[in-house]
Amino acid sequence: MISTSSPINELRRSDPGRQQGLLTGLHLDLPLLTGLILLCGVGLMILYSAGDQDIALIKRQLIRLAIAFSVMLVMAQIPPIHLRRWSPWLFGIGLMMLAAVLVIGEVGKGAQRWLNLGLFRFQPSEMMKLAVPMMVAWYLAEARLPPDKKRIAITAIFILLPTLMIAKQPDLGTALLVASAGIFALFLAGIRWRLIFGFATLMAALGPLIWYLMRPYQQQRVLTLLDPESDPLGAGYHIIQSKIAIGSGGLYGKGWLNGTQSHLEFLPESSTDFIFAVLAEEFGLVGIIMLLLIYFLIILRGLYIATQAQDTFCRLLAGAITLVFFVYLFVNTGMVTGLLPVVGVPLPLVSYGGTSLVTIMAGFGILMAIHTHRKLLPT
Repeated sequence: MISTSSPINELRRSDPGRQQGLLTGLHLDLPLLTGLILLCGVGLMILYSAGDQDIALIKRQLIRLAIAFSVMLVMAQIPPIHLRRWSPWLFGIGLMMLAAVLVIGEVGKGAQRWLNLGLFRFQPSEMMKLAVPMMVAWYLAEARLPPDKKRIAITAIFILLPTLMIAKQPDLGTALLVASAGIFALFLAGIRWRLIFGFATLMAALGPLIWYLMRPYQQQRVLTLLDPESDPLGAGYHIIQSKIAIGSGGLYGKGWLNGTQSHLEFLPESSTDFIFAVLAEEFGLVGIIMLLLIYFLIILRGLYIATQAQDTFCRLLAGAITLVFFVYLFVNTGMVTGLLPVVGVPLPLVSYGGTSLVTIMAGFGILMAIHTHRKLLPT
């Protein structure tokens, strides 16, 4: 009988990692990377239309995407055990920088959010989108789960302190994302449902106090959400024009580059916060479904990575990063369709921008590091 085995087949059976090739060596997850590249490609196509076919705008976005993917690649090389050790230090440095922003930060468009470091400006609140879930995951992973009331209370301080400092800048959109990141990590730690309902009841009871502490323009955004037609040429203009764009797209849309709301400049911020309305007008309901499908595939892959993580810290961190990406999507589409107040949250990896883009891709780099360094984690 002639043997069917060969040295090549034996090598493949003995070393399956060789089949992964370059991606394995770079600690990149192929399904997640494919989804991200596809989403960014769709984003560039929509941005080209929303930006009035401005090639210079696309070139700037390509540079930012190159930087963001480079940051993702760097983060993917860091074993999670190092991220765990660095978590308290990153959180502490982030708090100090937030405090510095409130004292010496640069003011722009009515907000004090930036630190001038000489060669460049830095927005510490973006750093806290990762530092807060890292800190919460680090702290909760130090003891048995579910956490007791003492640990929940201390964790709440870790979340509330940076959230309030960011809200004071003011930057409600980033504050919402930072708080969500910490809350998701706490939720995934297995806190009891009665505590969740108790917290929700407390927040509802504090509603009048929260309303009193809100600034006038923030109160106006809430009132506009309830009745945008009350000020159609003022506070309600964004939402009204966005709804017109989305509704006019119908089932199949008007076609790429044929949107009227953005091209005739009826739709404000068409290349940033309201770019989803441009997609809806030009590609209709079918385009919306296709875009959301890409998002959900990325989210599902992130949640799968969280379930496959080998320790508590990695599971909590991966789950929080993935769910915050969902919050980006939910808040942006909610405010563009008039279901949520306008809070300035971009459509992730599609809207024109740089800082949030780098933060999101750094988070995905951490996800890839968690998934591809599993064998290096201590048992």
